[in-house]
Amino acid sequence: MKNYTVVTEFILLGIPETEGLETVLFVLFLSLYLCTLSGNALILTAIISSSRLHTPMYFFLGNLSILDMSFSSVSSPKMLFYLSGQTPAISFQGCAAQLFFYHFLGSTECFLYTVMAYDRFVAICHPLHYTIIMNHRVCSILATSTWMCGCVHATVLTSLTFQLPYCDPNQVGYYFCDIPAVLALACADTSLAQWVGFTNVGLLTLICFFLILISYTCIGISISRIRSAEGRRRSFSTCSAHLTAILCACGPIIIIYLQPTPSPLLGSIVQILNNLVTPMLNPLIYSLRNKDVKFALNKVYPEAQYLLCLLLHLKSS
Repeated sequence: MKNYTVVTEFILLGIPETEGLETVLFVLFLSLYLCTLSGNALILTAIISSSRLHTPMYFFLGNLSILDMSFSSVSSPKMLFYLSGQTPAISFQGCAAQLFFYHFLGSTECFLYTVMAYDRFVAICHPLHYTIIMNHRVCSILATSTWMCGCVHATVLTSLTFQLPYCDPNQVGYYFCDIPAVLALACADTSLAQWVGFTNVGLLTLICFFLILISYTCIGISISRIRSAEGRRRSFSTCSAHLTAILCACGPIIIIYLQPTPSPLLGSIVQILNNLVTPMLNPLIYSLRNKDVKFALNKVYPEAQYLLCLLLHLKSS
């Protein structure tokens, strides 16, 4: 029987090939993180405070804002911590928690995008029955289901990953604890965990993307049948914003899975886009150019107009 040194912590090696750029990356990532938190907090405040925004679409956008703030907070604080020169160590329990919440919030967001596509499908393809189909009870059930399914998904992956024994070396070749990087340090057969992780994440993304594609295909057909040019423009504007956000979220995952040969640097860049840039862009894509949201923000926080202009400037630059 082999003796294993019990691992109590892991050392995060950070982003590959970025030695000497720590200060620049710290300033860049801190700016992105603060913009993500601020933009999503403003959207959430507007939705909660304005009765005009108490509709199914904005209810789901509020959930998305909570997810974006939480998702970017899973890996960003620790990454900023060691980029500032602090210890790159993370406890065993901290690593497990980071992996769990990364997959919990990421999969929940994927489910939520699917629900939001269905909401737009009902609104555009069945406008006369929209308020009946998407009533408060249905919206609550759909939103709760996305969070519960995400929790189950993350629990399975985390349990399979951390039931394995881990021994030295304890250096995680990544900037946060994700399944492939952690499993590389296991002292036992990881084939089951790798297969389940790859299949589960890949299958979840494909199913959600397929359902979203079906919804927007039906939406596209319905838009083409709208006689009013103004009606077509408004419907297309709303749906194009949703599709842009979905592609920003799913694109990085697809790129990682379609790599013929995994590249640590490319993987890190794609993950950073997914963890920081996409959550920052979602408020811009969905809401900050929306007149109702602007009205709600100016009503609650007149001084928020400055931050709004700043975020729009960041997007255009």
